[in-house]
Amino acid sequence: MDASAIDQLQVIVDDQSRLGIAAILFVMMFSVALTLRLEDFALIRRQPGRVLGGVAVQLVGLPLLTLGLILLLSPPASIALGMLIVASCPGGNVSNLLTRAAAGNTAYSVTLTAISSVSSAIMTPLSILFWSGLYAPAGALVRSLDVDPLPFFAQTAVLLAVPLILGMALNQWRPALAGRLAAVLGPLALACIALLVVVGIVQNWALILATGAIIIPIVVLHNGSAFALGWLGGRAMGMEAARRRALTFEVGIQNSGLGLVILLSQFEGVGGAAAIIGTWSIWHLVGGSLVAGLFRWMDSRTLLAHARERDS
Repeated sequence: MDASAIDQLQVIVDDQSRLGIAAILFVMMFSVALTLRLEDFALIRRQPGRVLGGVAVQLVGLPLLTLGLILLLSPPASIALGMLIVASCPGGNVSNLLTRAAAGNTAYSVTLTAISSVSSAIMTPLSILFWSGLYAPAGALVRSLDVDPLPFFAQTAVLLAVPLILGMALNQWRPALAGRLAAVLGPLALACIALLVVVGIVQNWALILATGAIIIPIVVLHNGSAFALGWLGGRAMGMEAARRRALTFEVGIQNSGLGLVILLSQFEGVGGAAAIIGTWSIWHLVGGSLVAGLFRWMDSRTLLAHARERDS
């Protein structure tokens, strides 16, 4: 398929499906908020520079890097929009698991995830609108979809903020109940997103086959660059290895499920963007696992070298 033809593809979403997608978004953000505690933000008081620096790498550095890749590659507008939506999403809880698996600083990872999740109500819609406007084809695509910036910002902010506030409030006042609900709603939200992805793959198999040769290399390059940005950002701030690893996963693992829901509910399911976000949602788990494995391999090599030094 010619790259320019990707912009004409579309994932059809009817009004009933939009209501279902909005419900999934609510459950997703509510389940995330049920795991957030005020203690998760305590690190800001003790180490404000490193926390705010990490947040800046994620919320500003990743979209800026993404824009740079877009200007370098000059992809079709819908692909650029998908890349920018992903880059504008908060970090995912998977980053905490991968950080722990890679012997990273889990507390730092949890703090960054909590901040990006809470700030997503404002930053995600604002970031999407701002950065897409800096790439003329993507900006023109957004305007052609009749996306009115103010209603889009207000609707998305409310859809994200309300479940976040309710979930955090419940976790603060009734932590036991919040824990029980999180144990059910968290997997349910993931299952709903997985179902969306599976249904999307089945219904748009021809789209995937036609665009795969274009989409997959872009996703792999984008995600690899995000991991590298997190690691380099941590190194530039003089962080120790464990904290650098946490920032690596926090920047490289994005809540792409949220991006997919926003795309389908607010951007009429533009095909190229859906292909980017759907592929990212699968690949970043593969890429993250490979990076975690690389870090553990490096640790084993270091331990082996120290053992040899002691024996010599």
